[in-house]
Amino acid sequence: MRAYIFNGFLLRLLMMDIESCTELNEFPQMLPPPPGTFVDREELIQHVGDFAVSQGYVVTIKQSKRDRVVVLGCDRGGVYRNRRKPADESSAEHTRRRKTGSRLTNCPFEAVGKKDDGLWILTIKNGTHNHEPIKDISEHPSARRFTEREIVLIKEMTEAGLKPRQILKRLRQNNPDLLSTPKHVYNVKAKLRQGNMTVESLRNSLQIMRNFKPLRPQKSAVRNNYLAVTEPSWRQRNPPRVPNLIGGRFVDSQSFVSIDVLNPATQQVISQVPLTTNEEFKAAVFAAKRAFPLWRNTPIATRQRIMFKFQELIRRDIDKLAMNITAEHGKTLKDAYGDVLRGLEEVEHACGLATLQMGEFVSNVSNGIDTYSIREPLGVCAGICPFDFPAMIPLWMFPLAVTCGNTFILKPSEKDPGAAVMLAELAVEAGLPNGVLNIVHGSNEIVNAICDDDDIKAISFVGPNVAGTYVYARASAKGKRIQSIENWLADCCLQSNVGAKNHAVVMPDASMDATLNALVAAGFGAAGQKCMALSTVVFVGGLNPWEDKLVEHAKAIKVNAGTEPDADLGPVISKQVKEQICKLIQTGVDTGANLVLDGRNIEVPEYEHGSFVGPTILSSVTTNMECYKEEVFGPVLLCMQADSIEEAINIINRHKYSNGASIFTTSGVAARKFQTEIEVGQVGINVPISVPLPFSSFTSCKPSFAGDLNFDGKAGIQFYTQVKMVTQQWKDLLGSSGASLLMPSS
Repeated sequence: MRAYIFNGFLLRLLMMDIESCTELNEFPQMLPPPPGTFVDREELIQHVGDFAVSQGYVVTIKQSKRDRVVVLGCDRGGVYRNRRKPADESSAEHTRRRKTGSRLTNCPFEAVGKKDDGLWILTIKNGTHNHEPIKDISEHPSARRFTEREIVLIKEMTEAGLKPRQILKRLRQNNPDLLSTPKHVYNVKAKLRQGNMTVESLRNSLQIMRNFKPLRPQKSAVRNNYLAVTEPSWRQRNPPRVPNLIGGRFVDSQSFVSIDVLNPATQQVISQVPLTTNEEFKAAVFAAKRAFPLWRNTPIATRQRIMFKFQELIRRDIDKLAMNITAEHGKTLKDAYGDVLRGLEEVEHACGLATLQMGEFVSNVSNGIDTYSIREPLGVCAGICPFDFPAMIPLWMFPLAVTCGNTFILKPSEKDPGAAVMLAELAVEAGLPNGVLNIVHGSNEIVNAICDDDDIKAISFVGPNVAGTYVYARASAKGKRIQSIENWLADCCLQSNVGAKNHAVVMPDASMDATLNALVAAGFGAAGQKCMALSTVVFVGGLNPWEDKLVEHAKAIKVNAGTEPDADLGPVISKQVKEQICKLIQTGVDTGANLVLDGRNIEVPEYEHGSFVGPTILSSVTTNMECYKEEVFGPVLLCMQADSIEEAINIINRHKYSNGASIFTTSGVAARKFQTEIEVGQVGINVPISVPLPFSSFTSCKPSFAGDLNFDGKAGIQFYTQVKMVTQQWKDLLGSSGASLLMPSS
């Protein structure tokens, strides 16, 4: 009898447990979003909103001080009744429930986001709820909200005399999943009549519904175009402001200071570049650092597929990229296309990185022991770009870096940043995850910040010599890897007037027509504004046989705005650069150089305000002249003379800067002597600009390069990766009498 009673008691306890479990299943716990740190307010709100929907509730903004704090609460409980009344429902119960869409209120849930030191920190003040979760998101009125575009259509169709049911029918033709009813159309019409519905109020009411996702894959749960895409604020300005890219979002800087980007041919303001604030820079580094662990573990094949898609998108938008480069830089459209295409080769090179990033393996280095190496990414890397190649040089840097598994901070030139931003948009479209690529803008301050930030592990720099030396010294003092090509007049980083000097030696036996065409193209192409421009020609045996023909070829060059179809030579980047070029030309004349062709006062019809400098040739130039010591970085060709190839080689080797040098000859002996004895990074033989393709490294020497590893090729991959050596042993270890203290050997 006692056993029977005891067993009955246990049975009742078991039934109580089952009932309690059933209740728990009927009312599952709704978890609060995990706290964290976010790049900006919108990312924090999106994080909370997405997590809330996954748990069965919807959040709304309860209180907001846009630049400091945002308080998020549950959308009044979120318990919504079904539209139809059950058949057995009493009238009293029906009265209590009132109408469709009634809901419980005063849910205690509250999440607070506060801005601290440039980042937004999420804390959960109260993570509990006083209601059950939403089982179907379509029960929530937020799923029935109209988009801004739909509200505009409602207004237009109302003015055209359509009734609410007709309006709803038209809207559902474009959006079959629309859950709204005629009653919702009436409400919108009433608000429009009262003037209570504006674009700004819509944005506030729809903020939490961005990236809204259903709890389960039901067609009725949510519609795809729940929110119309609005034009970002940086595009709405006139002129537009160039945005930062932080954490996968293009955002307008909060800085009040900006630099005008001018069209060199017209001097019209195309856009404005903000000086990124320190807080925004920290947010960009934080985003890159946060994205790194997941990105480094992304399979190399997946990273390569993104690069394949990226190069496809570059080809698709090459016309837009070229037009932007011509508008901001001034180079002709033909040069601009070349700029993009050379950069595209870098992306194609990154598409085949898997085999280039392989390590080495040595089997059985000792009994049962193998050794192998692994190439791993560094972490957050940064790139500082010049103005001469707005597309190619950014593409030198970030495709290789991110395909190796790094994340990247890019600082384009403030003179022509548009192409870099367009490329970043394409990279994001290609599938590059949020935070892998970030863009900041500025001058000295942002360069200092890049050098000093402890989270940035490596810096790629291309620019003026003094700035490069400064970056190398400051960043290496922080223990960073540096690769720096320093080669011309300063951008805006640090003002300087020194740089690279590229020479050509013309032997008496050189083919005249082929050599003249090469000299004119390399000396005057892109208005001489490229790091490998041929600025100085040393004629062995004298200039007389060459001078007249050289002038004739130079005069045939058509100077015009880069967008004009007949243009061979566009303007230089700015009025200030033009003044500097003219000043160096005049110093050469004042110190004894012969001005064979003067392009300083050229006038281009319809572009009278442009910063044009025509082809200019100075002869009788000597090594002690200022125009020879400094890089002119314009369409100016300096002509020197030497009695022998030995003297020509000595002239080039004595110059303190040099990226490359070329020789034009039909003599293999002279060519071999030149390539052996010349002290430059890149040598051309009957080639005026000896820039290698991406699978070979871009090399420089003397102060024109600082660092250990060059751009491109194997050296570029080595720069963006570090080697980890692994030694492994998989043999059975038999028990022994004790540990051996001897040095391991084979």
